[in-house]
Amino acid sequence: MMRKRIAIDMDETVCDSLGRHIEWYNKQFSTQLTKEDTAGTRIYHVVPVEHMAAVKSYPHHPDFFRDLMVFDDAIESIKTLSEQYDIFFVTAAMEYPTSFQAKYEWLKKHFPFIHELNYVFCGDKSIINADYLIDDTPKHLATFDGKGLLFHAFHNMYATDFQRVYSWKEVLETLRLD
Repeated sequence: MMRKRIAIDMDETVCDSLGRHIEWYNKQFSTQLTKEDTAGTRIYHVVPVEHMAAVKSYPHHPDFFRDLMVFDDAIESIKTLSEQYDIFFVTAAMEYPTSFQAKYEWLKKHFPFIHELNYVFCGDKSIINADYLIDDTPKHLATFDGKGLLFHAFHNMYATDFQRVYSWKEVLETLRLD
């Protein structure tokens, strides 16, 4: 019998890219922006218009994704899930081609138990053939053919169209029951 597949997004699903955005923004502009300030929207919509180009440039820097913080319980939960499911990391990296090397190295460092042939750098995630997609972006879940789990993030806190999961422990429990 073929094992089911789980496709897992990277940014704001297993790692804290918003924290990096805020860290770089506060340093560059000597501000005190917080994650709470981005509730219900993206960071680009809460900074002054004259700062937007700088903020949008951050993910294009080759080091932006290099040492992002892993979310609590992500490593242990994904390791446990990998005993029952085929795991694929699926990241919409085409927007930031300079991120490939850093994202690849980050995944190898934090998830050495997932083979690098299971890393998918793409744009449109509707091409992904998996049973589940865990992602923080509703538009990716909307075009996915399998079951989508919306990983809670500040920007998606008002989205209601998908089953929401708030932590990796909750992901683990949800998929163990399925």
